Amino acid sequence: MHPKIHEFAERITETLPGDLKVVYFVNSGSEANELAMMMARLYTGSFDIVTLRNAYHGASPYSIGLTAHGTWKFGFANGFGIHNASNPDPYRGLWGGHRDCVVQSVRASESTVEGGECSSAQKYVDQLEEVLSYSIPRGRLAAFFAEPIQGVGGTVQFPLGYLKKAFEKARSYGGLCVADEVQSGFGRTGDHFWGFEGHDVIPDIVTMAKSIGNGFPLAAVVTTPAIAATMSKALHFNTFGGNPISSAVGISVLDVIKEDKTQENCQVLGPYFLNKLAEIRDKYPIVGDVRGKGLMLGMELVEDKETRQPISPQRMMEVWDGIRDLGVLMGRGGHYGQVLRIKPPMCITKEDVDFAIAVVQQVLDRVCDK
Repeated sequence: MHPKIHEFAERITETLPGDLKVVYFVNSGSEANELAMMMARLYTGSFDIVTLRNAYHGASPYSIGLTAHGTWKFGFANGFGIHNASNPDPYRGLWGGHRDCVVQSVRASESTVEGGECSSAQKYVDQLEEVLSYSIPRGRLAAFFAEPIQGVGGTVQFPLGYLKKAFEKARSYGGLCVADEVQSGFGRTGDHFWGFEGHDVIPDIVTMAKSIGNGFPLAAVVTTPAIAATMSKALHFNTFGGNPISSAVGISVLDVIKEDKTQENCQVLGPYFLNKLAEIRDKYPIVGDVRGKGLMLGMELVEDKETRQPISPQRMMEVWDGIRDLGVLMGRGGHYGQVLRIKPPMCITKEDVDFAIAVVQQVLDRVCDK
């Protein structure tokens, strides 16, 4: 009944397009994705869900089924009714591709762009349709989950036009479309507040966490009134989700994003950072790809640029630990743990970027000289 909860819900929905007007507050991204799964299954009356290989959607008992990373899975029964489609990766995928990035993959020449759409997008969508056609009861899909940019998977961006086509295909099979904005939301991609906006789509359900509370345990699921109405089939309650303190925190985060212009900072520094990373890619034999939007960036390390063989774990740890020892913290991801995941605080400065670039170069010089 506390007014802060309603105020926060209004502030969140003001940032979202279309009929995304109903908010359920929870405590983590995994919990948000589990609730989205339940909503989709209740609303459609169907059970089967499709996600992409290389996706990460959580590690709780149900969301771990959505996750398609063997590294993040434990040996217990999970994923019942969940199917994984081929990942549309412009660097490692079957057909390469052009992406929404100031730096293209070395495999961009394997595709063409016409009308803002990459020719490889349809090929990956055809793979998605094979999963839908062979593995899903005809017309009985519950949901298709996708991250606008894959986070844990190593900052993988999809070929231009892929997500829009994939959403259309999923809906043709009766499914809802869920955008997992846990890592890409709240202005991090720079050009848009939400990552899905860069794909010219409007999801049926949006899940969000991490940035929403700037470190505070807070997450949310936003959907339409029609889909939310299905939750009236039983009582639903979350003890800590949307409590007055977390709501006040969430409101403050939205205020700071606006007042400090952190989205604009991502929009300005992102291309600068990425172009500097591209110079590193061209200079060092172990850097295969750099990519991303705003301040959601990735640098993929390889043993061989021609074969794209992932860098060995030992050399990767030399790079990762070396960067840390010189004062810069970066994440590590990708299916083989071969990608530096660069998602710094959205308040960093150009001087911070220059320092990070200098550190990366110093470490790569040392590792490549061995």
